[in-house]
Amino acid sequence: MNDVVKYLQECGTFYLATVEGDQPHVRPFGAVCEFEGKLYIQTGKVKDVSKQLHQNPKAEICGMNKGTWIRVKGAVKEDTRREARVAMMEANKNALQSMYTVDDNLMTVFVFESGIATIYSFTEEPKAINL
Repeated sequence: MNDVVKYLQECGTFYLATVEGDQPHVRPFGAVCEFEGKLYIQTGKVKDVSKQLHQNPKAEICGMNKGTWIRVKGAVKEDTRREARVAMMEANKNALQSMYTVDDNLMTVFVFESGIATIYSFTEEPKAINL
């Protein structure tokens, strides 16, 4: 899991895809962390992305770094525990502290409960990591 989180952090910006009905939606993300050995992402509770993930928990992340790219696909679930939000805030303080606080009832986190991350390159075989 460390490899996946580190890769996404090094990307800076990565893209999360969700589905609403039959329409895909893709948007830039940057906050990611590992908590209890799982991959977590963060968003606002009132945002469309949060609503979409509640309706359809299947999601994909894609990002590029130094001539390679990663695809993370799986199913997510909101983690409402304060400890999970604290871990996200500590890992992404510079990016999040101007928009959220751990107890503001706006910030929420989603955990990848299952899935696979694959790192691709034009010169090497893909590296798959189970989530």
